[in-house]
Amino acid sequence: MNMQAKAVIILALVISAVIGYLLGGVNWAIILTRIVQRKDIRDQGSGNAGMTNVLRSVGKLPALLTFAGDFLKCVIAVLLSQLIMNWMFMNPDVLLSPDYAPTAELLRCARYAAGAACVVGHIFPVYYGFRGGKGIVAAAAMIALTDWRVFLAVIATFGLLFLWRKIISLASVTCAALYPVYTFLIVFLVDFQRWGRPVWYLLTAVGVSLFVGALVLIKHRANIGRLLRGEEKPIVGRK
Repeated sequence: MNMQAKAVIILALVISAVIGYLLGGVNWAIILTRIVQRKDIRDQGSGNAGMTNVLRSVGKLPALLTFAGDFLKCVIAVLLSQLIMNWMFMNPDVLLSPDYAPTAELLRCARYAAGAACVVGHIFPVYYGFRGGKGIVAAAAMIALTDWRVFLAVIATFGLLFLWRKIISLASVTCAALYPVYTFLIVFLVDFQRWGRPVWYLLTAVGVSLFVGALVLIKHRANIGRLLRGEEKPIVGRK
């Protein structure tokens, strides 16, 4: 691969990440609460600009719409990353040589870049003074769009824990901690060892999962403290 192709790849990843961050910053918990109650969700309940606090403080329908909005913004970011990567390689004004095309690994790395940036944008939105949510729904969307096998493992873990204890934060922090573990096991044992995927793809997938998992855990440190003290309450929504 020549330097021009490498530059195109880096540029496509950077553009995908920037778009992902800007889309991630659109916080539907804040928007919908202002529409419904003319209040800032960050001044209510737990103070978190996310679906769970909307459910507790505003109601079920706004919480459902918040979930849909936060999930779809990551879907849009990831889809755009695929269009950008393909366009950069197909446009003769950008890449003069027709010898290179984006591989499946490159396209998936673009998904990781856009998805992870969307999670960062959700947590630290430039539009709202960098005070956003905790990134659970955006992270779930990112996982679903980057590796469905990991998503199935994560969502099964979340579902079992939530059915057992009815505490979203417990299920969330457990999944955040296990996300890089699931990613390593699946990508290493299946993609790397069985299918011969390149090592840089393995490192990218595991590195991004470690970053996103750690970020979600850091944002849940207060919840972790309450869980350890037995003070975290099960989910109870308003009608």
